[in-house]
Formats: sequence, structure tokens, C-alpha cells
Amino acid sequence: MHVSTHLPVCVCVCVRKRDESLLHVYRTPPRPTGKDLESVAPLLHTMEETPNAIPTTIKGTIPSWINGSFLRNGPGKFEFGEDRYTHWFDGMALMHRFHICEGNVTYSSRFLRSDSFVQNSERNRIVVSEFGTLAMPDPCKNIFARFFSRFQIPKTTDNASVNFVKYKGDYYVSTETNYMRRIDPQSLETKEKVDWSQFIAVNSATAHPHYDREGASYNMGNSYGKGFFYNIIRVPPPKEKEAKEDTVDLSGAEVICSIRASEPRKPSYYHSFVMSENYIVFIEQPIKLDLMRFMLYRILGKSFHQVMSWEPQYETIFHLVNRHTGKSEVRYRAAPMFTLHQINAFENDGFLVMDMCCGDDGAVIADFTLENLRKGPGKELDEFYNALCRNLPRRYVLPLSVDQHTPLDQNLVTLHYCAATATMTGPGEVYLTHEELHNDELLQYGGLEFPQINYAHYNGRNYRYFYSCGFGHVFADSLLKMDVHTKELKVWRHPGLFPSEPVFVAAPNATEEDDGVVMSVIITPREEKSTFLLVLDAKTFTELGRAEVPVNIPYGTHGVFNEMG
Repeated sequence: MHVSTHLPVCVCVCVRKRDESLLHVYRTPPRPTGKDLESVAPLLHTMEETPNAIPTTIKGTIPSWINGSFLRNGPGKFEFGEDRYTHWFDGMALMHRFHICEGNVTYSSRFLRSDSFVQNSERNRIVVSEFGTLAMPDPCKNIFARFFSRFQIPKTTDNASVNFVKYKGDYYVSTETNYMRRIDPQSLETKEKVDWSQFIAVNSATAHPHYDREGASYNMGNSYGKGFFYNIIRVPPPKEKEAKEDTVDLSGAEVICSIRASEPRKPSYYHSFVMSENYIVFIEQPIKLDLMRFMLYRILGKSFHQVMSWEPQYETIFHLVNRHTGKSEVRYRAAPMFTLHQINAFENDGFLVMDMCCGDDGAVIADFTLENLRKGPGKELDEFYNALCRNLPRRYVLPLSVDQHTPLDQNLVTLHYCAATATMTGPGEVYLTHEELHNDELLQYGGLEFPQINYAHYNGRNYRYFYSCGFGHVFADSLLKMDVHTKELKVWRHPGLFPSEPVFVAAPNATEEDDGVVMSVIITPREEKSTFLLVLDAKTFTELGRAEVPVNIPYGTHGVFNEMG
């Protein structure tokens, strides 16, 4: 029961105490508006796959120490026959591989041969519903058969177009249903279909798992029966001495904690979650799924995204779970906000510091229809972009030692470098206000999303830098490096060039957090076959080199670097 993805001037109202007389208001300064934005429609059309690796043209220098494959995922086919998808998230998954070795780069791509892709292809029409597109009854059936087909339980898509993930050493592509597909990371061959519910009692899982330093994977999934629950899943690391078979292995997966939904008939949508060295934080946000409407959505002729709604009358709830014991005791609350991607979290002196990309209008997810995104240049495209709420980096601080002796109505945060607050409001409840983790300079780049860090060495630990995309357009039009200590930015931005999510790769024997490179796929609507893989020096954020690809690539979602792949 997940969906996938990724903002008028937003006013963030942060309540320091529950008493309305003590409101403390932060007003975001006016941000530049989009004017005369160029159309990105060429980035949202069906592309051909390139199954056999082709060479690229190198400009500058690709460091010879980079040895592996940059894997990317995202929508790449938007119609079958006369049927057209209506939402960007619905496009069939197209997987990309940039293989880098000794300063050279090759490129290949393949469509995921999901059941959805195969069945749609065989019938040359859309027969499996997606997030924003409802599959219509077979026109060859008579009127009664078509009517009664609306009462059948719809197939769940296995169109895993969001991310590449890893469990027990194997790569999978994933979306936010209960299905994944195992993938050969070198050939991009589609392997087994994996149903989470066959291994563990969940009905879905996110496309953003976390990994600990022992090799275990953690994720979140829903279950429902006698109530609606958000479940924290742990998949153990692979066994080192055991010969690995070439097959799916999720054995040992377990639910370590189940969290009952605060509103059982309106559970929250979530795209990811937070993990530090000892804790997991699940964020129950006011993007709500109406379960009654969900049960009726096929009968009513509605697609999945139409049964989701932004309901800011509900507060945001942070559920803190000890990932070693599975216990969840204190409930932390905050003003309504929505988040898709977390940046990092770490523990310090009795507090959990949590950094996230946040917005104040969760209705944005439903706005990314292909009709909106394909608008031509001019007033309509500008108005669409200017109506989107900006996502900005925020910091929340959760006190870890809260009991019956904790004083009420007093700021509990004592970290000298944090302006966020936490106030005990009642037994087992703490109210949080956030710190804006940026200065006004960020606003001219339209806010940010798709955050990445030096994950291998700093996930769950005190860190200084993160990398992200700036959104001065409906799609990212800049790459940003943020120093969370000083809130200073470094920027890569060129007119007409649209970068993908940046991925950090550490240099061999690196001694500093930002010693390495940042990679991003750059596409443009201005010229055919002008895609390139960009490699930036992570420290200076200047270009080292690029690998130009003589094919078109659509705008994608997420990716990973497969070292030595």
C-alpha cells in the first residue's frame, strides 16, 4: 500500500509549546519564481533499450581508481498500443548501467521484463493498473463481462521502476508493492519475481532499505488484518562460509517491530524511514490513504493516487524504535509536514539528530502527471512549477532519555549546535520543532531533493556533507553540496542540463568524509543523443570528466554504485 516518488511560498509554523499563545513562527523568505521555463517533455517519452554495451566518448578524465557499475532505474515506456499512462510513476522500468574501468565507460540499458511489461506487450494495451493509471476492461468482452470485471481484485504491479536495492549480496529492482525482481547487475537480465509476503508477513516494502555495518538490511512494510500496522523488517547478512546458490534468498527475514496506525482507517503513506546506529524512526505523516475508498477504487474507476490525500489536520508522529530490542515507547509529535527522503541520522550525547528533506504540502505527489510535466514552455508550465511547494532540509532532535521525571514545558535539547527544540507535553509524549538546515541561498536553487551522503562510512554517524539535486524546474536543474555545519553550498548548474540523483563514491584509502567523487547522469531536452555521465570531485565540486552517450535516456529516479561490478 505504498506509492512511489519525489513545492506558493511555504510558511513553516513551528509550535514551541502546545499553548497557542506561545506560537513561534518562522517565515520562509520569498523565493525566486520560475519564468519562461523550457519544456522538459522530450525527457518523458518512450526510449529504446540498449542491451549490448556501447562505448562512450570521454571528455576530461574519469579517475582510474573507479572500478564498478553505476546502476540507474526509472520509467522508460509510457504507452502500449493506443493506451497511454497518465502519471510519470507509471512508466515501465528501464534499467541503466554505466560500467567504469580504468578511465573508460560503457553504457547499456534494458527494460525490466516484469509480468506487467510482458502482459502489456503481449496484448498491446495496458492490462495492469499502475499508481496513476487504471487498466480498463478488455474491449473485446461483452458489456456484462466488462462491468463485472470492475469488481475483481486488481493485479498488483511488479513494475519495479524506483530503485536498485541489495539483500544478502543480491541486487533487486524495487517499487512500493509486495513485489521485487532479482537482477543480474552486469547483464541487467531480469530474474525471479519475489513476493515479500511469501517470506514474511507484510503486504509491501519500501524501495529505500537501510544497511548496517554487519551486512543486515532493514526495511518497512505494511500489514493489515485486525488493524493496520507499519512493520520494521530485518533481513540478515549473507553467511560468509556457505556456498551461495544463484537464487532468491530472503531466509531469516523477520519483523522486529509492528507499529499500529494512529488512524486505522487512514494509514499514512511513507517512502522511506530513518536509521541511526541503534534506532529506527518511522515517520507517520499526514499523507493519508483512505482504506474504504481504496477498497472501492476499481469500482469507482479511480487510480491509486486518487485515494491518497494531504490532511494537515493530523500532526506528524515520529515512532522511535530500538532496532536491537524492537521496543517503541516514546511518541514524538511535530507540526504537519511531509517527507520522501531522509538525509542522515546520528546519536550524540543522549539525543538522536535527524536530518530530512521536508515540505509543507504533501499533495505534490499527485501533481506529477505526464500532462503537467509535458506542458510546453510558457505561462502554464511556469504556473505549474510555481504552485509546487519546495522541499527543504530540516533537522529534528529527539531526546532519548525521557521518563516520568522529565520536566514538562521545557526545551530538552542541550546540544549547542542545534536550534531545534523538544518539549515534554505529557506522559510518553514529546513535541518537536525543527531547525532549518539551510540559509536563504538555497531558495534561489528551488529547494532540494534526492539527498545522498558518504553512506558506507557515515550512515548513522555524525557527518558534515550531503549531496542533492536543486529544483529550479519541475525536474532537477542543479547539483548541490551542503555543509550541514556551516549551511554553505557548492553548486553545479548549467542552463538546459538536468541531472539525476548524485551518488558519492569514496576514493581508495580516503581519510576525509568528502574524499571521492560524485556521479550523476545529465540529460537535456535541447539536443538529441546528448546524455552524459558527469563525474565531479566531491571536495571541490568541480568537473573531472564526463562520458558522453550516443543515445537518449529518460529522466529517472534512483541509482547505486556497484563496486567492482
